Amino acid sequence: MLNSFKRFLIGRPLKSNALGEQKLNKKKALAILSSDALSSVAYGPEQILIVLLTISAAAFWYSIPIAVGVLVLLLALILSYRQIIFAYPHGGGAYVVSKENLGVNPGLIAGGSLLVDYILTVAVSVSAGTDAITSAFPELHTHNVGISIIFVILITILNLRGVTESASFLAYPVYLFVLALFILIGVGIYKVLTGDVSAELHTPIGTPVAGVSLFLLLRAFASGSSALTGVEAISNAIPNFKDPAPKNAAKTLVAMGSLLAVLFSGIVFLAYYYGITPIAEETVVSQIAEETFGRNFMYFFIQGTTALILILAANTGYTAFPLLAVNLAKDKFIPRMFTLRGDRLGYSNGIIILGISSILLIVAFGGHTEHLIPLYAVGVFIPFTMSQSGMMLKWLREKPEGWVPKFIINTTGALISLVVTLMFFFTKFQQVWSVLVFLPIIIFIFHRIKKHYDAVGDQLRVATCEPPVPIEGNVFIVPVAGITHVVENSINYAKSLGAEQIIAVYVAFDREEEKKFEEKWEKWQPDVRLVTLHSHYRSIIQPLTKFVDIVQHKASETNYRVTVVIPQFIPKEGWHNILHNQSSFLIRAFLLYRRDVIVTTVPYHLKK
Repeated sequence: MLNSFKRFLIGRPLKSNALGEQKLNKKKALAILSSDALSSVAYGPEQILIVLLTISAAAFWYSIPIAVGVLVLLLALILSYRQIIFAYPHGGGAYVVSKENLGVNPGLIAGGSLLVDYILTVAVSVSAGTDAITSAFPELHTHNVGISIIFVILITILNLRGVTESASFLAYPVYLFVLALFILIGVGIYKVLTGDVSAELHTPIGTPVAGVSLFLLLRAFASGSSALTGVEAISNAIPNFKDPAPKNAAKTLVAMGSLLAVLFSGIVFLAYYYGITPIAEETVVSQIAEETFGRNFMYFFIQGTTALILILAANTGYTAFPLLAVNLAKDKFIPRMFTLRGDRLGYSNGIIILGISSILLIVAFGGHTEHLIPLYAVGVFIPFTMSQSGMMLKWLREKPEGWVPKFIINTTGALISLVVTLMFFFTKFQQVWSVLVFLPIIIFIFHRIKKHYDAVGDQLRVATCEPPVPIEGNVFIVPVAGITHVVENSINYAKSLGAEQIIAVYVAFDREEEKKFEEKWEKWQPDVRLVTLHSHYRSIIQPLTKFVDIVQHKASETNYRVTVVIPQFIPKEGWHNILHNQSSFLIRAFLLYRRDVIVTTVPYHLKK
């Protein structure tokens, strides 16, 4: 039943040799890996206006030079990550670059930041998409959290079905969104050029505005730079590209940067020229679409595609998070389960963990996007800064042919990214202070996991292990609850192993019941020693484990090994298990942590 439901949700399992079929071409990769960056056009310009609004609407003309600064940073990042793609063609992005050039801890800071950031990517994208839907249908505002959770579950299932399947589905809404915004920007600029938009709606560029300071402009620049989140995703996901992977990834990165630059510039310009003021109930893109087309088909087409890409932008996180987790897991900093591929050849453990974490975050923040964006953005710019710094050191150390222009590009990107990161801490400390708490905790956890794996490796390695103690014989202990076929099956199994000593242990709660059982046992299994333990507090576990400890202590003196053989019947139907107490599971759970005690279960399968 469960297996059939799983097949229905995620499809039939794929053979390992079908992995090549799961690689992405440039068109699909652009859709699946650029959706996060392109979708940020829907809220990046709005973040600039929100900061400028603290002075007055007259300061909105500053959004134009601020947008130019964001485009300069975008250019530096695109050129830099293009270099990273060719320098590190196996993926890993900021984590691998920082670890190899700056050291392990800087690499873990970058990797930990990105892991958290991809969780935020899902939460922010889905929350922003839900906001776009509720802007068009205000009566749904009260259901933001529930709607967001449903979308996360659907995207998680889609990704569990495989990379190519999710990419095929995503391509349509992503390209529809790009088409919709090109139409919106084109028609909007046409109306501006033909004089259909009043020049009185906006303050002319260069108008003096009281209260504007360099600090405020840097703060607005930092907020607007949130539109650049997701730029690094392609460098993390190079293994997902068809060969030649680095060349295809680099071309996809340039295409994404070009589209992002055009769309971001267009929305900033129209928002300024229309004199759009950001409000909580309606997004800036929604207001621009309404001013341009009115509430007609085109308005709802733009809102619909915007909502779709904002929601599906979460897919960038689903693509990049598992691959980054694989790199960290290979280095033994997070659990190895993240390196395992699922039925559909995707890293399903990473996908599921990401989905669950995102839902928890959405619930914790009540689905309010504006509370998540600063934390989201600072989580991106920390790795931006570290990866650029790492590449600077790489060029200085290796000095390959033509390294000076590359060094200048990375230096520019590192400095601007550092400024943006610091501005977030200076201006939105109340919203991003948690980064200073969770990053040290994450790095500590990374090191503890690595220490554990190293310790396990040292203990399991044959060359370094202690020589095994010779086993002189075995003592078999069989916990029994009655005279049944289950117990008989377990005792026969112990006898078949040539056991020198078999001790049946019965825990009784009543003296009279104990005596009756001893008499029945003597007639049924006279050649098997029975030990009865009286439990004053109706506990089976405590007296049994105490008895096992006593036997094990005596056995260790003569190099005997104690084996506890647990009888267990298996019902025909899985749901029948809830009708029975699970004593065998409890006994096994308690005894597994006893040193030098072997625990084995002998199943007896019921037929009806």
